[in-house]
Amino acid sequence: MLNPFFQQGSKTEQNLIQDLINEQLKIYGVEVYYLPRKYVTSKTVIKELIESKFENAYPIEAYVDTYDGYNGLGTLMTKFGIQDLDDLVITISRERFETYISPLIKNIPNIELSTRPKEGDLIYFPLGDRLFEIKYVEHEKPFYQLQKNYVYQLTCELFRYEDELLNTGIDNIDDNVVESGYVQSLTLVGSSIPATATAATVNGGIRRIIVTNRGSGYKSSPRVAISSAPSGGLTATAVVKMISDIVDCNGTVSDKVQEVQIINSGYGYTVAPSISFIGGGGSGAQAIAELANGIIGQITITNGGSGYISPPTIDIDPPELGIGTGGKAVSSINSVGIVTSIRITDSGFGYLIASGYPNITISPPDIIGIGTYKVGEVVTGSISSTTAVVNSWNSLTNELKVSKISGSFVSGEFLVGTASSASRQLRFIQEFNTMDTYAENTDIETEADKIIDFSEKNPFGNP
Repeated sequence: MLNPFFQQGSKTEQNLIQDLINEQLKIYGVEVYYLPRKYVTSKTVIKELIESKFENAYPIEAYVDTYDGYNGLGTLMTKFGIQDLDDLVITISRERFETYISPLIKNIPNIELSTRPKEGDLIYFPLGDRLFEIKYVEHEKPFYQLQKNYVYQLTCELFRYEDELLNTGIDNIDDNVVESGYVQSLTLVGSSIPATATAATVNGGIRRIIVTNRGSGYKSSPRVAISSAPSGGLTATAVVKMISDIVDCNGTVSDKVQEVQIINSGYGYTVAPSISFIGGGGSGAQAIAELANGIIGQITITNGGSGYISPPTIDIDPPELGIGTGGKAVSSINSVGIVTSIRITDSGFGYLIASGYPNITISPPDIIGIGTYKVGEVVTGSISSTTAVVNSWNSLTNELKVSKISGSFVSGEFLVGTASSASRQLRFIQEFNTMDTYAENTDIETEADKIIDFSEKNPFGNP
């Protein structure tokens, strides 16, 4: 006979048990994140999932049922490489899920079940920084204490990425799959911002360095050595510009010194300094320095700008009084279209020694890049019509990572986002794609074609 002092299933008794369980989970549990799966595309006949995404993450306390590590087979060495076959079993509060998570996801489109945890959804386990997929939800354990169930026990397996979109806005979660699968990195032209620079003028500096012998046999750029300026002066610095694959009279092909570009003209020289070339694996290069007063001593970049496809031209104002020769300079840019250096080829002469003069004018970028790409949107190539899904966009490096690529992008075309309307020109395509070790289907198929050729006919016979 049951204890008469307990009603064996009254609402107050059940609430007490639920409150005690909730408190235990908050004391002994760990905060995980629940990620509901959005079913974007599926086949209605056999319910096959074609495309899905995870865009929401909700923290909830959970009790890890094992104290000595993950369940499952662990890490195995197989013919396909090392496989992690870890399982995770956790317990969460039924009431917490129904009163906290269910109301937040019930009106979200493409979520098929919101009343309970569902198989196929993900659990982010922060202690291991890993994603697990829910494989089974047990709702009857413990078995109807006081005529009610109070928890969900979730049996999870380590998540195997299959081109799902993961964009929760939480970096620690999203970075788990940003490099997974077949991912291609594209370097785009950044937003168009003109570069700016200033110049300083000096007396007794090197106006230009004239190459008298280009030498031969160089394998790399030699270092330019310039003799020191007198006491109270500043020693000039310069670098060489090489010319490649020049054939000597004896038929030998080598690199040669084409030009010497000045980084800093120095000042305080009274006689022309000596110029020598050190290293580079070659020999014979020679040059002389020409001194002048009222020259450009150095050009300083104040803003590298962005959006340059080729190095911009540098225009330098002529001397103020019209007596003398204006300076000349060349620029260089990095892989993302920012001006990184301006080097003097001729410092000119006849400038007055004044701060901020002459004016330096840098030509503007040719291409305008607009907008910010959104994770998960489709981008389309303006020339190739190739489409891909955005995995990530870094506006500082102008690197766009994409997956689910249909076709081949072409350098120079514009990539237009369907949702953001962002449009930027493609500068560089990464030669090698980032692949998960279990996503190298192209390589597997290529090797298989060496054994059985399906291009001509069915080798097993035609029906």
